Amino acid sequence: MSDPLRVRPEDRADFEAVLHLALNTPDIRSAMRADPTGRAPVHLRIRVLADADEINVAAQDEYRQYLALAASAREHTQGHPAEGNVLPAVAVLTPLVAGSSATVLLVLGYVLQLAGVQGTLPGSLITAGWILTLVAAASALTAFGALLTTAIRGRGRSTHPARLEQARLEWQQALLTRGMLPYLRRRIGEDPSLRPAPPTPTAD
Repeated sequence: MSDPLRVRPEDRADFEAVLHLALNTPDIRSAMRADPTGRAPVHLRIRVLADADEINVAAQDEYRQYLALAASAREHTQGHPAEGNVLPAVAVLTPLVAGSSATVLLVLGYVLQLAGVQGTLPGSLITAGWILTLVAAASALTAFGALLTTAIRGRGRSTHPARLEQARLEWQQALLTRGMLPYLRRRIGEDPSLRPAPPTPTAD
């Protein structure tokens, strides 16, 4: 097995964009709010950036493909900067994050409801879940538009930039789902200060 690839300095902006999305996932954001010191986001960000190469191992195949296409693009477009920015990545990754978060909230809300938990928490979780479902649907349309725009810009020229952008987005999606989110959830699970307090039992 080949050695893990290190995240290139020029790819750090994309890595941090994925980190930003992951930190704003509802379950992770809620866990960070449980920290009484309020320093959890800073601590998690520092840990993630320090362990970037370890986290990226989960998306190693996609990253290797992206680097191969980037190297090929440099050979064919000497003197021209690489196209692309963070916005297409956000457009594609947002529906994925919103959809997964909606599933977590809906399942948790209905489970609490079935368990007979009193108060507004179950209903609030269910409402938030359905709102995120709508957000996922709307942002999926935005993602389609972003990819369509990229394809139109590449028409009449080499198709290589579009292939490179697609490989970049595939790497970021794999990094988010297989690397970043599992890493953050594991770290949160290991930190007692980030565990939500158990629900207060209600008197019969």
